[in-house]
Amino acid sequence: MTIASSLPLDSGQSLPSVTIAYQSYGALNADKSNAVLICHALTGDQYVASDHPATGKPGWWARMVGPGKPIDTDRFHVICANVLGSCMGSSGPATPDAVTGAPLGMAFPVITIADMVRAQAMLLDQLGIERLHAVVGGSMGGMQVLAWSAAYPERIASAVVIASAARHSAQNIAFHEVGRQAIMADPDWQDGQYYASERAPTKGLAVARMAAHITYLSEEGLTEKFGRRLQARDIKSFGFDADFQVESYLRHQGLAFTDRFDANAYLYITRAMDYFDLADPHDGRLSGAFSAAKDVRFTLVSFDTDWLYPTAESRRIVQALQSVGASASFVELSAPFGHDSFLLDVPALDRIVAGALGGGF
Repeated sequence: MTIASSLPLDSGQSLPSVTIAYQSYGALNADKSNAVLICHALTGDQYVASDHPATGKPGWWARMVGPGKPIDTDRFHVICANVLGSCMGSSGPATPDAVTGAPLGMAFPVITIADMVRAQAMLLDQLGIERLHAVVGGSMGGMQVLAWSAAYPERIASAVVIASAARHSAQNIAFHEVGRQAIMADPDWQDGQYYASERAPTKGLAVARMAAHITYLSEEGLTEKFGRRLQARDIKSFGFDADFQVESYLRHQGLAFTDRFDANAYLYITRAMDYFDLADPHDGRLSGAFSAAKDVRFTLVSFDTDWLYPTAESRRIVQALQSVGASASFVELSAPFGHDSFLLDVPALDRIVAGALGGGF
């Protein structure tokens, strides 16, 4: 959907209009009180419960969203929008310039998590949805949920934040910078103006994905799945091919990623995550961000093997919520998958999400 209204950005710039690509599932009831917004993570998209058009794979949260599932589309009208700055139809660096018609590339303004949420609010306005039954998200999606509760608390009844944080740590910023430098060091990046070229920075983007993917996993999970086992050979090659299974796995993850994601979008979204600090506009007091969210029901979930957004980050949010008298429930789940646990088969998470939305499972 293209919205003709101007979108002001945290950078001081604005977009004269904004396009938001989205998918919806389930029927909106007569009083429009059953809408649930799902916010996706860094490399996610709007195809939360439907096959991805580029890869043909099932939606990234198809196990969670659908008829009779924890986010039950027989009960709820579920909306998932591709975030601002991404590459699956929403306004971003691949958007054509209004004058030249060429992709904006690095002329697209730098955006923030708050900008993404403003764009989502504009989409809901266009859809005639004033208030959400719930906003749900994991990882960067959880950051958007928190930003929703800070900016539009009157528009949400429930907030479900999974494997996330209220700010990006120095370590997380460092990992993102490695990925961005890998992309920009690729000669085929061409200062971001590669769209009309036959060359794209796929090598740099693949390396960025490999580095990030390591942070999504746990040491326990990697050891169990790969250990030091060799890949399709009995002895070491004494060269620099993928001798180990884990090397082969990461290379596959990197190359597969380049088929569905845009390198410039990766730069913009990782920068938005790095800028995220919910307490910053409130003199560093996280409680200040939630001062108007006392009527929102919060559910927070962390995982014991997630070292990207460890449990301490969720506890910090819970403490801030409790300090302003907001309703907050929190649980740390045990799972071997690291940060990616929120996307994988963790039955306890299914029950928590269903319960947070007012259903049983």
